[in-house]
Amino acid sequence: MKGRQITIKDIAKELGISPSTVSRALKNHPDISNTTKRAVNDLAKRYKYKPNEVALSLRNSKSNIIGVIVPEVVHDFFSSIISGIDDLAYANDYNVMIAQTNEDYEREVHSTLGMLSSRVAGLLVSISKNTKDFEHLVNLENNGIPVVFFDRVCSEIETDKVVVDDFEGAYKAVEHLIKTGCRKIVHYAAGQHLLIGRNRQNGYLHALYKNGIPADDNLIFKCEDYNESMHLTEKLIRSGKIPDAIFAVNDMTAIGAMVAIKSMGLKVPEDISIIGFTNGLISTITDPPLSTVEQHGYEMGQIAVRLLLNRLSKNEEDYIPEIRVLKTDLILRGSTRTLKEEFNKSNELLY
Repeated sequence: MKGRQITIKDIAKELGISPSTVSRALKNHPDISNTTKRAVNDLAKRYKYKPNEVALSLRNSKSNIIGVIVPEVVHDFFSSIISGIDDLAYANDYNVMIAQTNEDYEREVHSTLGMLSSRVAGLLVSISKNTKDFEHLVNLENNGIPVVFFDRVCSEIETDKVVVDDFEGAYKAVEHLIKTGCRKIVHYAAGQHLLIGRNRQNGYLHALYKNGIPADDNLIFKCEDYNESMHLTEKLIRSGKIPDAIFAVNDMTAIGAMVAIKSMGLKVPEDISIIGFTNGLISTITDPPLSTVEQHGYEMGQIAVRLLLNRLSKNEEDYIPEIRVLKTDLILRGSTRTLKEEFNKSNELLY
C-alpha cells in the first residue's frame, strides 16, 4: 500500500471483513460492534485513510449515462443483452454508451478509460476472452464508477455479477446426447481461464461421469469460433476419428462443425449429432435447425441494469454485492437424434 492512497477495500482485506462493514464502521453505524469499529478506525488512522474525493464527486454528479462494454456487438447473445439493457435504462431515464472490444484486451482498457472520462454513472462489462489483468476495472471502482459484470465475469473483483448456469446447461445438453445413444462425444471448449469455459467443460465432464462414460482428454479441444471449428472438424473426419456427437461452447462453433460435416459427405444428426450454446436467431435457420442451450440474454441485460441502479441508490461502498444466476433451457431441434417419446408436431422441444 506504500505510495498510494489507502482505500476501504485495503482496510477490509487486512481485517478480513467486507468493504461494506468497513464503510458502516467508519460511519459509526449501530449494527457494527464497538470492537470492529475500534479496529477499523485504528487502522484507518494508522494509514491516514481519507475518503476518495474523486469517487464522492463522481457519485454525486447525477450522470444519466450507463456504459456497456461487450466483446462483440454483432453476436446474437450480446445484442440481445444490449437490447435488455437499453430498454430498462431508457425506462429509468438513462442513456446507454456502448463499446465493443473485439476480444482485444488493449481495446478493453482503452474503452474503460473513455467511460471514466465520460463520467458514466456506472458500467456493465463482459470481459474479452483475452483479458487476464483486471487493474483497469479495479481503477474504475476506485474512482467511484460502480461495475456490474455479466456473462464473462471477473472473480477477482467483489461486485455485482449476472451469469447463466453454464454448468447445468452443459450437463443437460450432454446428457441428452447420451440418452440418444451417443458415447464418443467431442467438446469444443472455450479457454479455461474464463469462468464460462470452465463451467461448460465441467458440465460436459459431469454428464459423462454420471452416465458411466470415461472422460477422454483427446475428445476436448480449445475451439470457440466458426472457422476454427470448420478446420478442426474436417481434420477429425479425415483422421478417421469420427465422433458420434459434438457439444460446442457456442452456436457459431457448432454451426462451423455442421458445415464441415456436411461438406465431408456425412449427415447431421444421423452420423454426428450437434448441440450449441446460445440459441441465437441463426440456430433456427441452419439445415437442420440447431439444438442449443438458451441463455436468456435479454433477461440478463435487464437484471444487470437493475443491479446497477440498486448500487447507485446506495451510499458509497455501503452495499453487499449480489450474484444472480439464470437457469438455462435446452432447445431440441433437428441437429440431434430424438427419443421416440419426445416427438411433437413442431419438432422443437424445450426442457
